[in-house]
Amino acid sequence: MEVKEMQPFIVEHYLDEVIDVYCGGPDIFSGKVKACADNVLTLEKEGKYTHIAIDKIIAIWRA
Repeated sequence: MEVKEMQPFIVEHYLDEVIDVYCGGPDIFSGKVKACADNVLTLEKEGKYTHIAIDKIIAIWRA
């Protein structure tokens, strides 16, 4: 899925949902989807924000 298609998909299906995001390697990012704009996914967990470049995402799923 291209980046331009991924952003509206995330907003439509995962906004305000708690998800896990896999970008490769050993790390999986977790948190509530707070925003997805300008090709950046923003997750919030325990008051801290993680910003992930959409083009680096390999897989996402509900936690």
